[in-house]
Amino acid sequence: MSEIHTRVIVGEPEVLEDTRDLPLHPAWLGLKAAATGIRPLQIKDGSIPDADAHATARDHVATITASVRELAPLFPWDAAYLEAVVVDLNRWVTEGFGVPDFYDSLVAFQPQEHRTNGRTHLVLFPMYTQNGSADRLVEAVLIEVVWPDFVAELEAGDYSNPLFVPIRFLDFTPGYDTNSAVLFPETVSMRAIPTFTWGAIFADREAARFRRVVKAAAGITKLDLPADAQALLEDQKLTEETFIMWDLIHDRTHMRGDLPFDPFMIKQRMPFFLYSLEELRCDLTAFRESVTLERTLSAQSPVELSEAETQILAHAKLVQYAVIFDRIFRFALTGSRVRNYDGLGGQLLFAWLHQHHVLHWTDTALTIDWAEVSDVVVALGATIDDLYWRSIDRPKVSHWLAAYALVSSTLEPHPASAWARGLPDDVLTGAPKGYTDLVMDDEFPLSMFYEALSKKMRDVIESTAGVTGRD
Repeated sequence: MSEIHTRVIVGEPEVLEDTRDLPLHPAWLGLKAAATGIRPLQIKDGSIPDADAHATARDHVATITASVRELAPLFPWDAAYLEAVVVDLNRWVTEGFGVPDFYDSLVAFQPQEHRTNGRTHLVLFPMYTQNGSADRLVEAVLIEVVWPDFVAELEAGDYSNPLFVPIRFLDFTPGYDTNSAVLFPETVSMRAIPTFTWGAIFADREAARFRRVVKAAAGITKLDLPADAQALLEDQKLTEETFIMWDLIHDRTHMRGDLPFDPFMIKQRMPFFLYSLEELRCDLTAFRESVTLERTLSAQSPVELSEAETQILAHAKLVQYAVIFDRIFRFALTGSRVRNYDGLGGQLLFAWLHQHHVLHWTDTALTIDWAEVSDVVVALGATIDDLYWRSIDRPKVSHWLAAYALVSSTLEPHPASAWARGLPDDVLTGAPKGYTDLVMDDEFPLSMFYEALSKKMRDVIESTAGVTGRD
């Protein structure tokens, strides 16, 4: 009997004493190898058009389905899903490996119904991975839910978000050996689009990237961190919990507030700085709510606080550090300069703090006035909120122009920018596509500060691809 099986509790349903054993399970190792083996046979849409490869593909699918059946007793809460995924796999084989359709198994997978700390899932779909592969290849992921009591308290109160599922990696196939930190149902190959009921975020990857990047950036910029901020860089669990609180509030904000109908203008192309403002708005909402929670709870006597409230108070301050540092250090410098909307949001926050005199770059050292910084960050959020509130009474392209004015009032546009010079009348009187076409890939280039910092941070940032909380 293998070592993994000696740790299995006897009884039905079969469970593992330690989730760290799951990546060592022989059935998982076989599934992972077969999933990795079938990927090179697939093309972008997930199909396998080469008939000569079908025999090999059938062998891989047979291994995968047998492994899923062997592993299924370890995940009794996912019995319906795991049964459905085997059916979907077998149908893909019998239909000749066309574009895979995993609608039925996706609908059966409902992790939001099992938000229990430590609950594990085996997830298997042909899908693309955001910030990873754009191809719908077979991916398999072992995950563990992270659901601290204080987060459950927040979610049960003013910050309800029934779709939000925070998770950590146990193991994964190559599509997740990337920067991807989300598991979203919309990435799955399927025949139709159901009502999405969950969205999962890998808190361990977000936390691990944050800790590595901010530690390096603080050293390079000689930033003297407060003791509680420094604790984030030393404690993976603490940082994971902080990111979960941040993500809980961020995620629910996308469809709340005075919105320009739909802030993402789904299925419509728009200038990338609109996406920058939407993501930043959600982050700054999380920041503002954390400031409110900190001030409200700190006004009470510690003995009056419940255990959950004590944890909320501690993490509320940490969320504020996390938003600022992740935005100005990691977001601003990660990825290419081609329509990098997260990068632009980080640049905007940094410049706003600098121009409001709470962030200083003096004598080649970075300092932040922590007593004043919260109100200045909240003010940027209020400025974006006002833009959204006014947008309801504006035509779409007028909202775009107003958004550009907001960003360019703080960040310097590219000298060759048509938007900065003023769009010509034939564009202003034409279709929205003309506006978008004239936005430069790097409409707001990095400042001299960021150009210098990026040269010193590039290797550190690149090293975070594929990182997990156990690295």
